[in-house]
Amino acid sequence: MQNCRGGAGDHDVEHRLQATPLSYRPRRVPVRPGNGPRDSAGEGAGYMNSPGLHTPAQIAAWRTVADAVHQNGGRIVAQIMHAGRISHPDNKHHAETVAPSAIAAPGEMFTPTGPQPHPTPRALDTDEIPSVIDEYAHAARAALDAGLDGIELHAANGYLLHQFLAPNTNQRTDPYGGTPQARARFVIEVAQAVCDAIGSERVGIRISPAINLHGAIEDDPDDTAITYRTLIDALSAMGLAYLHTIGDPTTPLIEDLSRRFAGPRTVSNGWDPVTDATIAQALLDNDQADLVAVGRAFIANPDLVHRWQTQTSLNQPDMNTFYGGDHRGYTDYPTL
Repeated sequence: MQNCRGGAGDHDVEHRLQATPLSYRPRRVPVRPGNGPRDSAGEGAGYMNSPGLHTPAQIAAWRTVADAVHQNGGRIVAQIMHAGRISHPDNKHHAETVAPSAIAAPGEMFTPTGPQPHPTPRALDTDEIPSVIDEYAHAARAALDAGLDGIELHAANGYLLHQFLAPNTNQRTDPYGGTPQARARFVIEVAQAVCDAIGSERVGIRISPAINLHGAIEDDPDDTAITYRTLIDALSAMGLAYLHTIGDPTTPLIEDLSRRFAGPRTVSNGWDPVTDATIAQALLDNDQADLVAVGRAFIANPDLVHRWQTQTSLNQPDMNTFYGGDHRGYTDYPTL
Protein backbone atom coordinates (compact mmCIF):
# COMPACT_ATOMS: atom_id res chain seq x y z
CA MET A 1 0.00 0.00 0.00
CA GLN A 2 1.45 3.31 -1.02
CA ASN A 3 2.04 5.81 1.76
CA CYS A 4 0.79 8.96 0.09
CA ARG A 5 -0.74 12.15 1.35
CA GLY A 6 -4.28 12.90 0.34
CA GLY A 7 -7.09 15.04 1.54
CA ALA A 8 -10.68 14.98 2.69
CA GLY A 9 -12.11 18.38 3.28
CA ASP A 10 -9.49 20.53 4.99
CA HIS A 11 -7.58 17.57 6.43
CA ASP A 12 -4.38 16.10 5.00
CA VAL A 13 -3.98 12.39 5.66
CA GLU A 14 -0.84 10.30 5.62
CA HIS A 15 -2.39 7.34 3.83
CA ARG A 16 -5.58 6.54 1.98
CA LEU A 17 -7.22 3.97 4.24
CA GLN A 18 -10.28 4.72 6.33
CA ALA A 19 -11.58 2.51 9.15
CA THR A 20 -15.20 2.19 8.16
CA PRO A 21 -17.87 2.56 10.87
CA LEU A 22 -19.30 -0.85 11.76
CA SER A 23 -22.02 -2.22 14.00
CA TYR A 24 -19.77 -5.08 15.09
CA ARG A 25 -18.40 -3.55 18.30
CA PRO A 26 -19.19 -0.40 20.29
CA ARG A 27 -15.92 1.37 19.46
CA ARG A 28 -16.85 1.47 15.78
CA VAL A 29 -20.64 1.61 15.83
CA PRO A 30 -22.16 4.77 14.37
CA VAL A 31 -23.27 7.37 16.87
CA ARG A 32 -26.79 8.65 16.69
CA PRO A 33 -28.46 12.02 17.01
CA GLY A 34 -30.81 12.44 19.94
CA ASN A 35 -34.52 12.85 19.56
CA GLY A 36 -37.01 14.57 21.82
CA PRO A 37 -35.39 14.98 25.24
CA ARG A 38 -31.66 14.50 24.71
CA ASP A 39 -31.38 11.45 26.91
CA SER A 40 -29.11 8.45 26.37
CA ALA A 41 -31.44 6.58 24.02
CA GLY A 42 -34.09 8.53 22.14
CA GLU A 43 -36.11 7.74 19.04
CA GLY A 44 -33.01 7.65 16.87
CA ALA A 45 -31.49 4.66 18.65
CA GLY A 46 -31.59 1.24 17.01
CA TYR A 47 -29.23 -1.32 18.46
CA MET A 48 -28.49 -2.14 22.06
CA ASN A 49 -25.66 -0.19 23.68
CA SER A 50 -24.95 2.00 20.70
CA PRO A 51 -23.21 5.25 21.73
CA GLY A 52 -24.86 8.63 21.44
CA LEU A 53 -23.43 12.07 20.79
CA HIS A 54 -25.80 14.60 22.24
CA THR A 55 -25.45 14.85 26.04
CA PRO A 56 -22.64 16.63 27.93
CA ALA A 57 -21.45 13.32 29.38
CA GLN A 58 -21.27 11.73 25.93
CA ILE A 59 -19.38 14.73 24.54
CA ALA A 60 -16.87 14.53 27.39
CA ALA A 61 -16.36 10.80 26.81
CA TRP A 62 -15.85 11.24 23.07
CA ARG A 63 -13.30 13.99 23.81
CA THR A 64 -11.00 11.38 25.39
CA VAL A 65 -11.28 9.28 22.23
CA ALA A 66 -10.59 12.23 19.94
CA ASP A 67 -7.60 13.29 22.03
CA ALA A 68 -6.09 9.80 21.85
CA VAL A 69 -6.54 9.64 18.08
CA HIS A 70 -4.95 13.06 17.60
CA GLN A 71 -2.05 12.24 19.92
CA ASN A 72 -1.25 9.35 17.57
CA GLY A 73 -1.42 11.50 14.45
CA GLY A 74 -4.84 10.33 13.30
CA ARG A 75 -8.07 11.97 12.19
CA ILE A 76 -11.52 10.90 13.36
CA VAL A 77 -15.08 11.59 12.24
CA ALA A 78 -18.30 10.36 13.83
CA GLN A 79 -20.83 8.64 11.63
CA ILE A 80 -24.23 10.01 12.64
CA MET A 81 -27.10 7.55 12.26
CA HIS A 82 -30.80 7.71 13.06
CA ALA A 83 -32.01 4.11 12.81
CA GLY A 84 -35.60 4.93 11.92
CA ARG A 85 -37.63 1.73 11.68
CA ILE A 86 -34.58 -0.53 12.23
CA SER A 87 -35.10 -0.46 15.97
CA HIS A 88 -37.12 -1.72 18.89
CA PRO A 89 -38.53 0.17 21.91
CA ASP A 90 -36.79 -2.24 24.30
CA ASN A 91 -33.43 -0.92 23.07
CA LYS A 92 -34.25 2.74 23.82
CA HIS A 93 -36.15 2.94 27.09
CA HIS A 94 -39.44 2.33 25.23
CA ALA A 95 -39.17 5.45 23.08
CA GLU A 96 -41.37 5.18 20.01
CA THR A 97 -40.05 4.19 16.60
CA VAL A 98 -40.53 6.66 13.75
CA ALA A 99 -39.94 6.45 10.00
CA PRO A 100 -41.06 8.09 6.75
CA SER A 101 -44.05 5.75 6.55
CA ALA A 102 -45.81 3.32 8.87
CA ILE A 103 -44.28 0.22 7.31
CA ALA A 104 -42.47 -2.33 9.48
CA ALA A 105 -39.05 -3.56 8.44
CA PRO A 106 -38.61 -7.27 7.70
CA GLY A 107 -36.75 -9.47 10.12
CA GLU A 108 -35.98 -9.01 13.77
CA MET A 109 -34.03 -6.74 16.10
CA PHE A 110 -31.89 -8.18 18.87
CA THR A 111 -33.06 -6.86 22.25
CA PRO A 112 -32.16 -7.54 25.91
CA THR A 113 -34.74 -10.35 25.92
CA GLY A 114 -33.71 -11.80 22.58
CA PRO A 115 -34.71 -11.25 18.94
CA GLN A 116 -38.04 -9.51 18.41
CA PRO A 117 -39.84 -8.44 15.22
CA HIS A 118 -39.31 -4.85 14.14
CA PRO A 119 -42.34 -2.84 15.24
CA THR A 120 -44.52 -0.88 12.85
CA PRO A 121 -43.15 2.67 13.10
CA ARG A 122 -45.16 5.84 13.37
CA ALA A 123 -44.90 7.97 10.23
CA LEU A 124 -43.31 11.33 10.96
CA ASP A 125 -45.69 14.25 10.51
CA THR A 126 -44.54 16.90 8.06
CA ASP A 127 -44.28 19.49 10.81
CA GLU A 128 -42.00 17.18 12.84
CA ILE A 129 -39.34 16.93 10.16
CA PRO A 130 -37.57 20.21 10.99
CA SER A 131 -36.98 19.02 14.55
CA VAL A 132 -35.42 15.79 13.31
CA ILE A 133 -33.17 17.80 11.00
CA ASP A 134 -32.19 19.97 13.98
CA GLU A 135 -31.13 16.87 15.91
CA TYR A 136 -28.65 15.97 13.18
CA ALA A 137 -27.21 19.48 13.34
CA HIS A 138 -27.02 19.27 17.13
CA ALA A 139 -25.12 15.98 16.95
CA ALA A 140 -22.72 17.47 14.40
CA ARG A 141 -21.99 20.43 16.66
CA ALA A 142 -21.53 18.02 19.56
CA ALA A 143 -18.95 16.10 17.52
CA LEU A 144 -16.86 19.22 17.08
CA ASP A 145 -17.35 20.15 20.73
CA ALA A 146 -15.88 16.73 21.53
CA GLY A 147 -12.82 17.51 19.43
CA LEU A 148 -13.66 15.25 16.50
CA ASP A 149 -12.62 16.37 13.04
CA GLY A 150 -16.03 16.06 11.42
CA ILE A 151 -19.01 13.81 10.84
CA GLU A 152 -20.31 11.36 8.26
CA LEU A 153 -24.05 11.23 7.62
CA HIS A 154 -25.25 7.63 7.40
CA ALA A 155 -27.65 7.68 4.43
CA ALA A 156 -27.10 3.99 3.64
CA ASN A 157 -28.06 0.45 4.63
CA GLY A 158 -31.75 1.00 5.25
CA TYR A 159 -31.62 3.48 8.16
CA LEU A 160 -33.70 6.66 8.41
CA LEU A 161 -32.06 8.77 5.70
CA HIS A 162 -32.08 5.80 3.34
CA GLN A 163 -35.69 5.07 4.28
CA PHE A 164 -36.63 8.46 2.86
CA LEU A 165 -34.71 7.72 -0.37
CA ALA A 166 -36.16 4.26 -1.08
CA PRO A 167 -39.62 4.15 -2.70
CA ASN A 168 -40.92 1.13 -0.79
CA THR A 169 -40.11 2.63 2.63
CA ASN A 170 -41.22 6.15 1.71
CA GLN A 171 -44.85 6.24 0.60
CA ARG A 172 -45.49 9.80 1.71
CA THR A 173 -47.73 12.15 -0.22
CA ASP A 174 -46.32 15.38 1.21
CA PRO A 175 -43.28 17.29 -0.19
CA TYR A 176 -40.96 14.56 1.12
CA GLY A 177 -42.32 11.70 -0.98
CA GLY A 178 -44.01 10.68 -4.20
CA THR A 179 -41.22 11.38 -6.71
CA PRO A 180 -37.47 10.66 -6.75
CA GLN A 181 -36.75 14.35 -6.29
CA ALA A 182 -39.11 14.62 -3.30
CA ARG A 183 -37.66 11.48 -1.67
CA ALA A 184 -34.19 13.03 -1.86
CA ARG A 185 -35.38 16.24 -0.20
CA PHE A 186 -35.04 15.16 3.45
CA VAL A 187 -31.46 13.95 3.02
CA ILE A 188 -30.54 17.16 1.19
CA GLU A 189 -32.06 19.29 3.96
CA VAL A 190 -30.27 17.29 6.66
CA ALA A 191 -26.96 17.69 4.82
CA GLN A 192 -27.48 21.43 4.39
CA ALA A 193 -28.35 21.88 8.07
CA VAL A 194 -25.23 20.00 9.15
CA CYS A 195 -23.05 21.97 6.73
CA ASP A 196 -24.50 25.20 8.09
CA ALA A 197 -23.77 24.02 11.63
CA ILE A 198 -20.13 22.93 11.29
CA GLY A 199 -18.97 23.75 7.77
CA SER A 200 -19.27 21.59 4.67
CA GLU A 201 -15.54 20.81 4.74
CA ARG A 202 -16.20 18.74 7.88
CA VAL A 203 -19.14 16.75 6.49
CA GLY A 204 -19.08 13.48 4.57
CA ILE A 205 -21.97 11.20 3.61
CA ARG A 206 -22.38 7.47 3.10
CA ILE A 207 -24.80 6.00 0.54
CA SER A 208 -25.59 2.47 -0.67
CA PRO A 209 -27.60 2.76 -3.90
CA ALA A 210 -29.52 -0.41 -4.79
CA ILE A 211 -27.76 -2.48 -2.11
CA ASN A 212 -31.22 -3.32 -0.70
CA LEU A 213 -30.39 -3.85 2.97
CA HIS A 214 -32.89 -3.93 5.83
CA GLY A 215 -35.80 -3.94 3.43
CA ALA A 216 -35.00 -0.61 1.75
CA ILE A 217 -35.50 -1.77 -1.83
CA GLU A 218 -34.30 0.20 -4.87
CA ASP A 219 -34.98 -2.18 -7.74
CA ASP A 220 -36.09 0.26 -10.45
CA PRO A 221 -32.85 1.37 -12.15
CA ASP A 222 -34.30 4.54 -13.66
CA ASP A 223 -36.00 5.65 -10.45
CA THR A 224 -32.86 4.90 -8.41
CA ALA A 225 -30.64 6.81 -10.82
CA ILE A 226 -32.88 9.90 -10.72
CA THR A 227 -33.09 9.78 -6.93
CA TYR A 228 -29.35 9.60 -6.39
CA ARG A 229 -28.45 12.03 -9.16
CA THR A 230 -30.75 14.55 -7.52
CA LEU A 231 -29.07 13.89 -4.20
CA ILE A 232 -25.47 13.94 -5.42
CA ASP A 233 -25.91 17.07 -7.51
CA ALA A 234 -27.21 18.91 -4.44
CA LEU A 235 -24.49 17.54 -2.17
CA SER A 236 -21.75 18.36 -4.65
CA ALA A 237 -22.88 21.98 -4.74
CA MET A 238 -22.52 22.12 -0.94
CA GLY A 239 -18.82 21.25 -1.10
CA LEU A 240 -18.90 18.19 1.16
CA ALA A 241 -15.63 16.72 2.40
CA TYR A 242 -16.21 13.36 0.73
CA LEU A 243 -18.73 10.89 -0.70
CA HIS A 244 -18.63 7.36 0.73
CA THR A 245 -20.23 4.71 -1.49
CA ILE A 246 -20.94 1.08 -0.65
CA GLY A 247 -20.90 -1.39 -3.51
CA ASP A 248 -18.93 -2.26 -6.62
CA PRO A 249 -17.44 1.04 -7.86
CA THR A 250 -17.42 -0.25 -11.45
CA THR A 251 -21.22 -0.42 -11.71
CA PRO A 252 -22.64 2.21 -14.07
CA LEU A 253 -24.66 3.90 -11.31
CA ILE A 254 -21.80 4.33 -8.83
CA GLU A 255 -19.43 5.35 -11.62
CA ASP A 256 -21.94 8.01 -12.67
CA LEU A 257 -22.48 9.27 -9.13
CA SER A 258 -18.72 9.41 -8.49
CA ARG A 259 -18.21 11.50 -11.64
CA ARG A 260 -20.99 13.86 -10.61
CA PHE A 261 -19.55 14.45 -7.14
CA ALA A 262 -17.00 17.24 -7.05
CA GLY A 263 -14.87 15.98 -4.19
CA PRO A 264 -12.93 13.04 -2.72
CA ARG A 265 -14.50 9.59 -3.01
CA THR A 266 -14.34 6.95 -0.29
CA VAL A 267 -15.16 3.46 -1.53
CA SER A 268 -16.32 0.42 0.42
CA ASN A 269 -16.60 -2.37 -2.12
CA GLY A 270 -19.05 -4.30 0.02
CA TRP A 271 -18.81 -7.48 2.05
CA ASP A 272 -17.43 -10.10 -0.33
CA PRO A 273 -14.56 -10.38 -0.91
CA VAL A 274 -12.99 -8.87 2.20
CA THR A 275 -10.94 -5.84 1.20
CA ASP A 276 -7.23 -6.66 1.33
CA ALA A 277 -4.17 -4.63 0.38
CA THR A 278 -4.29 -5.78 -3.24
CA ILE A 279 -7.95 -4.79 -3.68
CA ALA A 280 -7.39 -1.45 -1.93
CA GLN A 281 -4.36 -0.60 -4.06
CA ALA A 282 -6.24 -1.51 -7.26
CA LEU A 283 -9.10 0.83 -6.33
CA LEU A 284 -6.59 3.65 -5.95
CA ASP A 285 -4.54 2.78 -9.03
CA ASN A 286 -7.65 2.58 -11.21
CA ASP A 287 -8.86 5.98 -9.95
CA GLN A 288 -12.00 4.38 -8.56
CA ALA A 289 -11.37 5.81 -5.08
CA ASP A 290 -9.45 8.52 -3.30
CA LEU A 291 -9.86 6.75 0.06
CA VAL A 292 -10.61 3.07 0.70
CA ALA A 293 -12.86 2.05 3.61
CA VAL A 294 -11.77 -1.10 5.42
CA GLY A 295 -13.75 -2.83 8.17
CA ARG A 296 -13.01 -6.36 9.32
CA ALA A 297 -9.25 -6.17 8.80
CA PHE A 298 -9.09 -3.01 10.91
CA ILE A 299 -11.03 -4.64 13.75
CA ALA A 300 -8.40 -7.35 14.14
CA ASN A 301 -5.41 -5.15 13.27
CA PRO A 302 -5.32 -1.73 14.93
CA ASP A 303 -1.96 -1.26 13.15
CA LEU A 304 -3.32 -2.37 9.78
CA VAL A 305 -1.72 0.50 7.84
CA HIS A 306 1.75 -0.46 9.07
CA ARG A 307 1.15 -4.15 8.43
CA TRP A 308 0.05 -3.52 4.84
CA GLN A 309 2.89 -1.11 4.18
CA THR A 310 5.44 -3.64 5.46
CA GLN A 311 3.64 -6.67 4.00
CA THR A 312 3.39 -8.25 7.45
CA SER A 313 0.97 -11.06 8.27
CA LEU A 314 -2.40 -10.08 9.76
CA ASN A 315 -4.37 -11.10 12.82
CA GLN A 316 -7.55 -12.87 11.79
CA PRO A 317 -10.80 -11.45 13.17
CA ASP A 318 -12.76 -13.57 15.61
CA MET A 319 -16.30 -13.26 14.31
CA ASN A 320 -17.69 -14.80 17.49
CA THR A 321 -16.87 -11.52 19.26
CA PHE A 322 -18.28 -9.13 16.65
CA TYR A 323 -21.68 -8.35 18.13
CA GLY A 324 -21.07 -7.82 21.81
CA GLY A 325 -19.31 -9.20 24.84
CA ASP A 326 -16.34 -8.00 26.84
CA HIS A 327 -12.80 -6.86 25.98
CA ARG A 328 -12.16 -9.96 23.87
CA GLY A 329 -12.16 -9.04 20.22
CA TYR A 330 -12.29 -5.40 21.29
CA THR A 331 -9.02 -4.28 22.82
CA ASP A 332 -6.93 -7.46 22.89
CA TYR A 333 -5.75 -7.88 19.29
CA PRO A 334 -1.93 -7.68 19.32
CA THR A 335 0.01 -4.96 17.51
CA LEU A 336 3.52 -5.20 16.14
